[in-house]
Amino acid sequence: MSTASERSASVGAYLDELAQQRRLSPHTIDNYRRDLQSLCRLIGELPRATGDAAPSDARSDVAFDAIQTHHIRRFVAQLHTHGLGGRSLGRTLSAWRGFYRWLGQRGSATHNPVDSVRPPKSPKALPKTLSPDEANRLLEVADESLLAIRDQAMFELFYSSGLRLAELAALDLSCLEDLLAGEVRVLGKRSKLRLVPVGSKAREAVAAWVDQRHRLTGSAEAALFVGQRGQRLGVRMIQLRLARRGLAQGLPARVHPHMLRHSFASHVLQSSGDLRAVQEMLGHASIASTQVYTHLDFQHLAAVYDKAHPRAKRKAD
Repeated sequence: MSTASERSASVGAYLDELAQQRRLSPHTIDNYRRDLQSLCRLIGELPRATGDAAPSDARSDVAFDAIQTHHIRRFVAQLHTHGLGGRSLGRTLSAWRGFYRWLGQRGSATHNPVDSVRPPKSPKALPKTLSPDEANRLLEVADESLLAIRDQAMFELFYSSGLRLAELAALDLSCLEDLLAGEVRVLGKRSKLRLVPVGSKAREAVAAWVDQRHRLTGSAEAALFVGQRGQRLGVRMIQLRLARRGLAQGLPARVHPHMLRHSFASHVLQSSGDLRAVQEMLGHASIASTQVYTHLDFQHLAAVYDKAHPRAKRKAD
């Protein structure tokens, strides 16, 4: 077996372990796969002797263990030149670092060439949110069609409980009793269960949908939200339906499920100031992930200050 085939087999074994033992989500596995395929491609483009004097056609027989830190730095520079930003490169390096750690545990690598490599810094982009008025405009729709009733239930749940797209798509009818009582249990990242409150508007919307759900599917389908064929609604279709709703309601930006999650977090934090509670509801492992919403909250406070404080207003030129 060639070294290229060995590299591919190692990546496959690693991804299988992530999926089966660590139970990472399919989306996360796909990200790891792309990042590791990129690593294999870059290694395959190295000259055989990993030196500039090697023949240009001597490719693809460089083993993972032959890669040094300066190769990783070169790979990062190549990816950066082709448009990958700091955050994307950070994720890529994290995937490579974890893979080399796994190789080391199995005796297939004597060192981790990624350990000391850091991605280039990029400006932190704050998450995009809807204002409370925009969120209300999105959700206040007078449409009694079957699909609109279903969509209303989904979108109310996104905004009411800050669910991730995959979490909402995975909901089953078995959650209905708890949901209508005011809470929903979801399986988040790294198979972590959390209990999230559900507001009255979302409960009413879900109840209205469940009353009509039989028109699309029978009792054998476990999914709470189904499509026109009576099967579980896919994440792509949920994204499209939400984007269409945003356009129809005249919202200025393309609305996506994570925007409703961001809006939920920002609006709850503005009202309560309880960062820990927001962290728990979002299912963040680290509060550092939640602290970005304090910046959004500060922007809101700063805008209020600029409008209200008599010494903050700029004089007209």
